[in-house]
Amino acid sequence: MLTDDRLGSPLADNRLLHLLELYVIGDGRTAVKPQQPDTQNTDEKTCCLKTFEWDGKPSGRIDKLHDKDVYIAGDNPDAAILIIHDLMGWSFPNARLLADHYSREAGATVYLPDFFGGETLPFEPLLQGRFHDVDLPGFLKRNSRELREPEIFAFAEALREKHEKVAAAGFCWGGWAVFRLGSKDHESPLVDCVTAGHPSLLTKQDIDGVSVPVQLLAPESDPALSPEMKLHCFESMMKRGVYFEYQHFPGVEHGCLVRGDPSKDGEREAMLRGKSVAVNWFKQFLH
Repeated sequence: MLTDDRLGSPLADNRLLHLLELYVIGDGRTAVKPQQPDTQNTDEKTCCLKTFEWDGKPSGRIDKLHDKDVYIAGDNPDAAILIIHDLMGWSFPNARLLADHYSREAGATVYLPDFFGGETLPFEPLLQGRFHDVDLPGFLKRNSRELREPEIFAFAEALREKHEKVAAAGFCWGGWAVFRLGSKDHESPLVDCVTAGHPSLLTKQDIDGVSVPVQLLAPESDPALSPEMKLHCFESMMKRGVYFEYQHFPGVEHGCLVRGDPSKDGEREAMLRGKSVAVNWFKQFLH
């Protein structure tokens, strides 16, 4: 278990947030800049990289699909769930344990592919605030939306060929991707529904373009998803008649649904509730 006293300094935290704020999507659209009050404390600034490994050992298998390494849980031939990982990548134990839960409880085959091209950010420097030890600008450039989006689309298309119904779940870095998977721009739908947990790099264009049912899991404190963006989700979905479910998580921060501390009051409950409401969402549209 890792503890809060290993989080980074305010100076290092500001550097990371500055990099994320300036991140520009390859097609010319700029991700919405997170709005942060001046009173935001250090814990809030470091929440994106705060992580705790859940108890247990992943029980799925490693395979290859559409030229991607992928963690697979379950063997349902009809229903599938595609998880788009966060900055910790596809090998992060929490993400794999979540895949196991989804598979067992939603009755689906769950796929957690590597969309970082085999690259993994080292946990220790990030948790200790030693961002200068990690090439974050280079990492974001190597894993930009314009580079990874076609790969994500292609993987979803491969799942659509194998399974009758497909859902997608994305967290943090993967949040923008599930909105794009559910876009009305596709000739035929790539997915039947999406779940986005504390999404990052999300634009208003992404929100306005989605046409499949959307579940948004939104912690109270989330510099990557401002109140303005949360409100825009409501207004856009209502205006266009998109099936929409908003789940508010009071008292917790960005990252809590995958990287929360199960020993802390509130965070464990948020993780359990986040998992449960996502499972119920998948059941509605996969079966």
